[in-house]
Amino acid sequence: MYDLAALETALAGTIFAGKLHFSRTTGSTNTDAVAGGRNGSPHGSMFLSDEQTAGRGRGDHRWQSQAGEGLYVSVLLRPRMMMEDLPVVPLLAGIAAANAVYRGAGLRADLRWPNDLLIGDRKCGGILVESKTEREQVAFVVIGIGINVHQRSFDPDLSTPASSLDLETGRDISRQALLIALLESLQEETLALHDRAILKAVPARIALMSTWLWNRHVEVHGPQACLGTTRGLDPNGFLLVQTDDGLVTVQTGGIRDAKTL
Repeated sequence: MYDLAALETALAGTIFAGKLHFSRTTGSTNTDAVAGGRNGSPHGSMFLSDEQTAGRGRGDHRWQSQAGEGLYVSVLLRPRMMMEDLPVVPLLAGIAAANAVYRGAGLRADLRWPNDLLIGDRKCGGILVESKTEREQVAFVVIGIGINVHQRSFDPDLSTPASSLDLETGRDISRQALLIALLESLQEETLALHDRAILKAVPARIALMSTWLWNRHVEVHGPQACLGTTRGLDPNGFLLVQTDDGLVTVQTGGIRDAKTL
């Protein structure tokens, strides 16, 4: 279980200080954070749970969230940014999550566009970003992050094999230390949401951290389903895929390694 008093002490001086909403069990921390956004919760509000009974991934995929086994947290931000910059937010969150996994577990996570954390070929985490906009402005953004920490078994029917930080390191990773590393990293990275010049550099940063963005033969699933070879990201953070019919700019959906299909 988390030591909430020690967590508050560790977060003193950050945007999350004094804004922790903890529940032993909830449906979804993202649902809680979105509700908080609509009800006036301030910038930096953090929604943390020990268990989710209806954890969600992108595309309404279910995220297994057993009690005490993973990190399930969503943060509410009220950045000064334009709607057109929203596609970069999951990428920025991915950088923060990968940095936290390295700080908290000593592992180098691969980033699979747009929102998956992998260790080797196994998924260990995911990101779900939701937002509310008003008159071409962003009213709030919710960044939800789930990371497998102590899990030992997974649904065998998952489209991507899964793993946990404990399994990958062979030791017991502290959820508390990982959470602190994640929130510190999120604070560092989300400063970019107020600066378009820094935001525009995010696609190039992701390209240095991901093996999926260049010369990878992938299947795109979703509304823009296709098969081809990745050719990086465009300035907006959308994935470029070279297909037999030409270059496709993938704005929504996900990718899998074609050789595993």
